[in-house]
Amino acid sequence: MASSSSAHPFAHTLKSFKTASGKSLKYFSLPALAKNQPGLQRLPVSLRIVLESVLRNCDGQKVTPEHVAQLAGWKPQAERTDEIPFVVARVVLQDFTGVPLLADLAAMRNVAEGLGRNPKRIEPLVPVDLVVDHSVMIDHYGDKKALDLNMKIEFERNAERYEFMKWGMQAFDTFGVVPPGFGIVHQVNLEYLARGVHVKDGVAYPDTLVGTDSHTTMINGIGVVGWGVGGIEAEAGMLGQPVYFLTPDVVGFELSGQLREGVTATDLVLTITEILRKEKVVGKFVEFFGEGTASLALPDRATIANMAPEYGATMGFFPVDDKTIAYFKGTGRTKAEIDAFEAYFKAQKLFGVPKAGEIDYTKVVKLDLGTVAPSLAGPKRPQDRIEITHLSRTFTELFSKPVTENGFNQPADKLSEVYPTALGGKTVGIRNGDVLIAAITSCTNTSNPSVLLAAGLLAKKAVKAGLTVQPHVKTSLAPGSRIVTEYLKKAGLLPYLEQLGFAVAAYGCTTCIGNAGDLAPELNQTITDNDLVCAAVLSGNRNFEARIHPNLKANFLASPPLVVAYAIAGNVTKDLMTEPVGIGKKGQPVYLGDIWPSSDEIYALLKYAMNGKAFKENYAKVKTKPGKLWEATKGVSGQVYNWPTSTYIAKPPFFDRFEMQPPAAGLGVKGARIMALFGDSITTDHISPAGSIKESSPAGQYLNAHGVQKADFNSYGSRRGNHEVMMRGTFANVRIKNLMLPPQADGSREEGGLTLFQLDGAQKGEKLYIYDAAMKYMDAGVPTVIFGGEEYGTGSSRDWAAKGTQLLGIQAVVARSFERIHRSNLVGMGVLPLQFKSSDSWESLGLKGDEVISIDLGTEIKPQADAQLIIERADGSRQTVTVLLRIDTPIEVAYYQHGGILPFVLRQLLAA
Repeated sequence: MASSSSAHPFAHTLKSFKTASGKSLKYFSLPALAKNQPGLQRLPVSLRIVLESVLRNCDGQKVTPEHVAQLAGWKPQAERTDEIPFVVARVVLQDFTGVPLLADLAAMRNVAEGLGRNPKRIEPLVPVDLVVDHSVMIDHYGDKKALDLNMKIEFERNAERYEFMKWGMQAFDTFGVVPPGFGIVHQVNLEYLARGVHVKDGVAYPDTLVGTDSHTTMINGIGVVGWGVGGIEAEAGMLGQPVYFLTPDVVGFELSGQLREGVTATDLVLTITEILRKEKVVGKFVEFFGEGTASLALPDRATIANMAPEYGATMGFFPVDDKTIAYFKGTGRTKAEIDAFEAYFKAQKLFGVPKAGEIDYTKVVKLDLGTVAPSLAGPKRPQDRIEITHLSRTFTELFSKPVTENGFNQPADKLSEVYPTALGGKTVGIRNGDVLIAAITSCTNTSNPSVLLAAGLLAKKAVKAGLTVQPHVKTSLAPGSRIVTEYLKKAGLLPYLEQLGFAVAAYGCTTCIGNAGDLAPELNQTITDNDLVCAAVLSGNRNFEARIHPNLKANFLASPPLVVAYAIAGNVTKDLMTEPVGIGKKGQPVYLGDIWPSSDEIYALLKYAMNGKAFKENYAKVKTKPGKLWEATKGVSGQVYNWPTSTYIAKPPFFDRFEMQPPAAGLGVKGARIMALFGDSITTDHISPAGSIKESSPAGQYLNAHGVQKADFNSYGSRRGNHEVMMRGTFANVRIKNLMLPPQADGSREEGGLTLFQLDGAQKGEKLYIYDAAMKYMDAGVPTVIFGGEEYGTGSSRDWAAKGTQLLGIQAVVARSFERIHRSNLVGMGVLPLQFKSSDSWESLGLKGDEVISIDLGTEIKPQADAQLIIERADGSRQTVTVLLRIDTPIEVAYYQHGGILPFVLRQLLAA
């Protein structure tokens, strides 16, 4: 943090404020700055919090007075060319992204030692917390032993990773770990890690952060500015780099009215996601205001903030007000912390939800809460909302529609067919539309007492009515934190959930990230033999193709009570608004309205959910009683890691042949071959899978060759610390379609990470795995490029989607548009992102995949400059097309010229 002495360029803004207990603290005052910057009070609240960081950290070098003036003078409609250097207070990691990041830090220490420097130069400069929440799978479910059994398997599978984390805890001073079994990173962040206001050298400043999970935005619900970045960017932030981003547009979202009876926070967030996707808010801040916003309970705000990646915004921000203070009290923060938090935000004139007309926004979007209806979203994207009344009809229509229209391309008469399947000693009839996974999962909803209590109440009414869950449904409850179990027990609802199979199976991120565990082999066989379209219903935030389970083609996001209802109904073609959910006692039909809880019933139980003492006692155990399994895990000691042989952790290759002087960067790409031609909405799931590893895939073959049995493959996510597995997994998703491959006999496109090899010789035109083709191109010294459509890289902020791309020798990605984090990750790995202009696309240019591609960046690299795409066709003709270079800011130019952000930062640290 910049010095608070008179040397500070804005020393005149350093003022004091008093807390309720009379304690005096210093702060960099925005009201003081406003005396020279008229209109500052009309700036969006989120921007003013960023401005405070820029003001406080103004050192004349990384952060200059010009940066302060630019942001303070923000205009709602201005062209966005200014770059903000944002110094965050802390960094949060989850274990899938945290382990490779820790591996990079360890490799940097190896470089330092090899150059004769002190390895301790490589040290996070801000506090870093890693929450282990992504490694548990639902192997066991449906009974009270599931939690313990799943955790034992988790520790067996991940021993090598956890030993590595233990090394990191003792090697780095500012690196802390929340062990497995405490909850989901975003919930732990909300309930425990977020402190409201930090104090350093007597100066108070607001909590801000970046996290290596796109749903870091959940923290925006308590007025904290923070969002998800790739592990690559987070690493730079940890090591002293500001997080750089273009000054954003800020869309104001005015909420009015109130939710109707029976409508949940999940229904509201799915509605907001649908609205904001249409508004195209990618790269923008969204800030909620108005009377309806002020009326929302804090967990409901956090639920909406969590889904910002699904509506595409950088943040979904809620200002601090009385409800935030009440939440801090209810979650066991100390009185001193709460007093400082409230006094600070009041001193900065940042307290309270703005009313209509008080703030200048780029654009205002409005929603009357009274118009929100019970909904689900799917079957393939979170923004495709379906009112519950239309789900049955929508699924039936999509069943026979072509894949190009989001359908499943199946004959209509197949929908009524029954496929007998042996299951648990009985024969069960399986049909298209059957719900095979029903999971109360994911950070979005398993943190919200109103929807979890609603699920418990619905379960209680269902059990009392004599309803049961269908035998083909895999049920699970994976709460966001241990507190959830406590209040479900106190409210007397956990036994009813358990009776329906929703026993606590894990405290972690499960079904939503592909950790649902497998289905019964007999079910998999029936699905694959008959090409069935079966479903998952989950209270999650992601439902992209092949994410939940490779064999489930239809995945619907829903509120926790609806998850329970569909588990009982057993099939998504059942219209729950007109047909019974099931048959209860004495053969009586039971309808959804009979078991749906009222808001009064939910409200009466909310008192169990906010118990400050319970929160305090629970999180004290992170340090005092982390669990026997974690205590028994031993890591090596020392400041430099010794890299024992492992298929989980390997020394990353990004610093091989590292030199203090960056290599001379080229000004483009020459003579490249096309690796793939992709359509729209290629997600980071497609590029870098997180789910199961297929035995026949390059990654599966690698593990087999290293003596790993199929049963011990674990997931791609758990093996992110090993680049050999991850580069083989890049573009290996079972649902990805490379449109370079010719259509099949029925007109459909072949799925899986395949390409046609294009170099002259015996293998020209041969179909190969992308990994195998990449190795051949690299051996021949030939660069490769990828072409994509709209929203390339949407979804989770996986650094391996960019790291894997770079390790496969792909030097550029040319697309119609990019998702925010993936674009910056590509630059961070030294891969060129280029965007087609106007209506150009690879389709309109008639690319087939056999062309030779060159890219000319001119005489010097400039942010967002025009570049030339030169296409040489097989018939010898040439075409030049102007594209936009998506290296967006000056610092990104430097990153690219250094071969990526990590070599850039390492050179700075070693030169210091």
